[in-house]
Amino acid sequence: MTKRKPVPPGKKKPAGPVPVAKARKIPSPVYSPVEKPFWKPLFWGISALLLVFTLILADGSGINGDDEYQDDYSEKLVDYYLSGGQDTAALNIPKGNMQLYGGFFELLTGLTNRSLGYTPADTQYHDVRHWYNALFGWLAMLFVGLFVREVAGWRYGLLAMAFIWLSPRFLGHSLMNPKDIPFATGYAMALFFMLRWLKHMPKIRWGDLIGLAGGIGIALGLRAGGLLLFAYMGLFAGLDFLFKYGLKGLTSNIKQAGTYAWTALGAALAGFVLSLLVWPYAMKSPIAHTMEALGAFSKFGTKIRVLFQGENVMSDQTPWYYSIVWIFNTTPLYALIGIAGGLLAFPWLWKRFGPMPVIMGAFAGIFPIFYIIASDAILYDGWRHLLFAYPGLVILAAFFWTELDIRRKASGKPYLAYALAAVLVLLMAEPLIFTARNPGYPYVYFNPLAGGMKGAHGNFEEDYWGTSVRQAVERMEKEGLLKAKPDGKPLVIASSFSYNLDKHVGKEYDGKVITTYVRYNQRYNKDWDYGIFPSRYVRGPQLREGVWPPSQKIFSIDANGVPLTAVLSAGDKDVFRGEQLSKEANFTAAAEAYQLEIAKYPDNELAWIGLSNAQINLQQFPAALESARKALEIAPENLSALYMAGLAQLNSGDMAGASETFQEAIRVDDEYSVAYYYLALIQSQNNDLNSALNNLEKALQTNPRFKQAYELAAQILDQTGNPQRAGELRRQAAQIQ
Repeated sequence: MTKRKPVPPGKKKPAGPVPVAKARKIPSPVYSPVEKPFWKPLFWGISALLLVFTLILADGSGINGDDEYQDDYSEKLVDYYLSGGQDTAALNIPKGNMQLYGGFFELLTGLTNRSLGYTPADTQYHDVRHWYNALFGWLAMLFVGLFVREVAGWRYGLLAMAFIWLSPRFLGHSLMNPKDIPFATGYAMALFFMLRWLKHMPKIRWGDLIGLAGGIGIALGLRAGGLLLFAYMGLFAGLDFLFKYGLKGLTSNIKQAGTYAWTALGAALAGFVLSLLVWPYAMKSPIAHTMEALGAFSKFGTKIRVLFQGENVMSDQTPWYYSIVWIFNTTPLYALIGIAGGLLAFPWLWKRFGPMPVIMGAFAGIFPIFYIIASDAILYDGWRHLLFAYPGLVILAAFFWTELDIRRKASGKPYLAYALAAVLVLLMAEPLIFTARNPGYPYVYFNPLAGGMKGAHGNFEEDYWGTSVRQAVERMEKEGLLKAKPDGKPLVIASSFSYNLDKHVGKEYDGKVITTYVRYNQRYNKDWDYGIFPSRYVRGPQLREGVWPPSQKIFSIDANGVPLTAVLSAGDKDVFRGEQLSKEANFTAAAEAYQLEIAKYPDNELAWIGLSNAQINLQQFPAALESARKALEIAPENLSALYMAGLAQLNSGDMAGASETFQEAIRVDDEYSVAYYYLALIQSQNNDLNSALNNLEKALQTNPRFKQAYELAAQILDQTGNPQRAGELRRQAAQIQ
């Protein structure tokens, strides 16, 4: 053995190279995909077929209820860019606040349609939008498959892509949702290229960085929520660095840490700049306007009534678990099992596939759900605002099923292969059959745990966007109903989704067919011949009673036997005539008109309500109460019927009964100002003046222009010795016309 020479006295030991912490040797995943070469072409071949199928389905999908705003924004964006920024209508759109959305999808489709000469009045205009929508939906599915392929190989990447394509909710939205699906595509694209970027770090692969910037640009170019990807990059890059270099690497591997930092910042900045190119409002003030949009969407400011677990509630009053229940009820069973199994088997998946892919998939799928819950965001229309999280959930589910298959192979037991395949085939067949039966609107799917469509009917919203209006129009056309009336006058069709109706009727029926908007519960306020009404605005109890659609139905558009949209005939228009006679205060003739309708259609709740109103004005209070109760048997939570019943009881001297009825109306709708007013009137007559004032205050909070409420409150304040405040209220009442 050679002895080390001693260092001579007075001499320093020569300095050697400064030790640098090497990248940690992370054990390779147990599973290293070795597969037959045909899996790669099979993956791409099936992905191409799925694109074709998605485009075909999109071609038969209806316009969604928000397209009125989207189409308008698309046209204004095109005008803005083609005018060199001179036409600034796209910068301020009060209806829908569309300027707060990035314009990537709307500009792309708008320029395409403008180049082809199509306008929103053309059927082809909407076809183009649906084809683009399908393309983006397919791209999101493709990136899910590629993410899993990057870790587990082509075979299991194909399984993941099949998982998301066979999810009817995601597939259905891919046919016609221009907001949430393209955003989910940008999100999935960024997630995939983020994985590739981190996989090869500290080596720089420019293609991955460009892809990452592109995904960020698409997501942020649609919604300010794309900023979430910046946080993801920071989190995942930090974790990847720690896994590779440990905490000591922060000081000993500064160069590598710098590479992580500048590539992440570069991709984020490039993505942000790309988004500004298609978002004029943000372009005007990149930081301030982007943050303004983020703040607005963090609360999804729209407040609408939604049907959830059988109750019609305002969207700002839904319970914290709203999105979780929706996801649980509308996600296919194979995905639910995979998600739950993936969480339970997380340590095993970590060991098998490495930490980063599993963490990224799980976090991208689960974090947004918990963030929405924690931020108390207003949600509506199911969980469509969270569709961007679904790719992550599918990735986690695919990892779980992949793990099961790998363990099955390792067991050496052939029968397990048949068992696992049989289970998956059965689970995947159920949503596939649903889509095959309902190709125009697969987004209304509910899984077997929710009882399918029949279990969800009357408990959850189904076709909340009214896309099945298209199928209703097509069937009317097929049956020869879309034509001018015998006297040559145009046929009038009314709908609560009039924009959808108008665009599906199309220009070819100009002069022959007129479309008009009418609310379902006020459907006889206008004169029409046919009505097309989705169940969206029918209350849950009425749907559960099984009396909708009513007997005026010509036909309905169904999903698995459940009516989504009803086409009604106005018949002899007795109810419309009764409404006009009531406006003229000819209540005797109005009552006769309503009774004619009831003789033919005893399940027409609006005829009973109209009759009750006429009877109240004729001072036939017991009969009016009976008519109102008949209406409530058909539509148990109809506010107009409750109002008539309460008035009839009040005028009959039944104060206790009237009080109960108005309290029930408030339970149904806590913003029903009329019920608060009459409850206060009863309380004032019972000398419960404090309670009366409290209810009048609530009436005025919900309806600040309620003149009678001001006047009654002033009378009570006079009685309680507060004439100054009473005078203020009378002055306010005098200003109301």
